[in-house]
Amino acid sequence: MKTVSENRAFGGVQGVYSHASAATGTEMTFGLFLPAEAEDGPVPVLWYLSGLTCTHENAMVKSGVQRWAAEAGIAVVFPDTSPRGDGVFDDAAYDLGQGAGFYVNATQTPWAPHFRMWDYVTEELPRLLFSAFPLAEAAQAITGHSMGGHGALTIAMSFPGRFRSVSAFAPICHPSASTWGRKQFTAYLGADEAAWASHDATLLMRKRGFDGPMLIDQGSSDQFLDLLKPEALAQAMAETRQSGAFRMQKGYDHSYFFVSTFIEEHVAFHVGALHG
Repeated sequence: MKTVSENRAFGGVQGVYSHASAATGTEMTFGLFLPAEAEDGPVPVLWYLSGLTCTHENAMVKSGVQRWAAEAGIAVVFPDTSPRGDGVFDDAAYDLGQGAGFYVNATQTPWAPHFRMWDYVTEELPRLLFSAFPLAEAAQAITGHSMGGHGALTIAMSFPGRFRSVSAFAPICHPSASTWGRKQFTAYLGADEAAWASHDATLLMRKRGFDGPMLIDQGSSDQFLDLLKPEALAQAMAETRQSGAFRMQKGYDHSYFFVSTFIEEHVAFHVGALHG
């Protein structure tokens, strides 16, 4: 593992690191904020998964989460959204290929050799983090924005007991029924829609739900509402009596102005579970 940069922030350290990934077959980069408490021992950790076109840097720079994480004494991990590099296949569209991994393991040509973001985020990166940094594996929470909200919700529901809480900002809620999902799932996973179900938050909610508290924030003026399909997940949460809240925030759009407005509340939500 290589240290790309380390900067003092709110009494802690905002680091950026890179490493050779066996999952993707590429060099991968991630951000990690460690609060001052990490100098004395392992701290709880919040995973932040980013959206389409993002790298590890977007939330790290734009969300303002470090301030609130430092006050709460928790770490925040910022993975990248896809494999990258000259040998990694790409697409001219912004919503497929590099920057658009959708947190799945691709099975289709030409994506399969490198686009294995599910294994990277759920297996390889956690192993590296918990072996190299003072992080408490028993105290994890996860959040994300847009495509990253989709990833956070599907991962949380797929690993019962791993995450104490899950939240999302404007997540892609029902990708099997949306252009943001059907296009990518067909490319990465093939035409058999049965293979998509384990990566659809609405279908997973109907099937198993989440074994902890959940918080979803959605802007009412989000320019991508028709693609996100928040009503599908909200209905599934109500039908299954999921513990949690789905909040429609009047006038907010899909941007990081929206995320940064409510990130303090999301951190507080997770801290309640992580320190509970």
